[in-house]
Amino acid sequence: MAKTNPGRFFEDYTLGETIQHAVPRTVSGGERALYHALYPARHALYSSDEFARASGLPASPIDDLAAFHLIFGKTVPDISLNALANLGYAEGRWRLPVYPGDTLSASSTVIGLKQNSNGKSGVVYVRTKGINQRDEVVIDYVRWVMVRKGDLDAPAPETVIPDLAPALSAKDLTIPEGLDFTSYDFDLAGERHRWGDYAVGEQIDHVDGVTVEEAEHMIATRLWQNTAKVHFDVGSRPDGRRLIYGGHVISMARTLSFNGLANAQMVVGLNAGAHANPCYSGDTIKAWSEVIDKAETSAPGVGALRLRLVATKGGEPFTLKGEDGKYLPHVMLDLDYWALIPL
Repeated sequence: MAKTNPGRFFEDYTLGETIQHAVPRTVSGGERALYHALYPARHALYSSDEFARASGLPASPIDDLAAFHLIFGKTVPDISLNALANLGYAEGRWRLPVYPGDTLSASSTVIGLKQNSNGKSGVVYVRTKGINQRDEVVIDYVRWVMVRKGDLDAPAPETVIPDLAPALSAKDLTIPEGLDFTSYDFDLAGERHRWGDYAVGEQIDHVDGVTVEEAEHMIATRLWQNTAKVHFDVGSRPDGRRLIYGGHVISMARTLSFNGLANAQMVVGLNAGAHANPCYSGDTIKAWSEVIDKAETSAPGVGALRLRLVATKGGEPFTLKGEDGKYLPHVMLDLDYWALIPL
């Protein structure tokens, strides 16, 4: 009897099944230090316990995207080990902050299946939730992945494509209990721009760039326990190149957005996302943002910005798609998210 696990192929998924992912992980300050070393993140709420306490939280949480990566990595052996590409995201909500000492685990439910016309692969839609040691949901989101078929003769499943919301509304967002920006220290945060300084339709060039290296990408995939073969095994792709983990691009772009959006402290909603073109070692990531929407919240001094975050490898800023409606070759990431910012 075989002891090893080759991973699931497209024909191994059943609509409606729930998969419990191994292995639970207790978070420490080490994840924060490594996250800030890899990207390097500078938002004050995630850098300083004292800043977080002044904002009504008990301590500085782990970065929202670090929590996302931890949960995402748990799902890879069951969802995307044999993936050709991670295609998109929707309906993502950060429900609770994650603090050092929390133990996180994850499960995913298959909510959609569609075999591709070539008969060699298909798209699997899953809704994933991450919970802490108290069985509280800290994050949940939908993603869809293109997965190889292991048996090309396996019959195609009935096509089911889930009906997903194009975006979360501000009322769908969960504001962390106690969050209060009425005494917000703009000097310590690094910028003076508050909610009222941003206008819908405004575009921000984040100016800076970071060249991706193999070394940090390999550290990232190991840190998040991401075992997808395309990220670490050069033999898994015909071109012999390791594909940079899409989450690595997300976090790098979010970090670059500090220059212009330093006060967009907390990511609380993920409306949509597309990995438009692959990223490889040697590519230089740059980023720009567009303000899509604004809303006030029930928390004192706290507003919300809906932002489009675009990561590129060259090309002019604020260019996204060609006349054919397809992403331009220099666009790597198109992410639509909600962030909390002082009023």
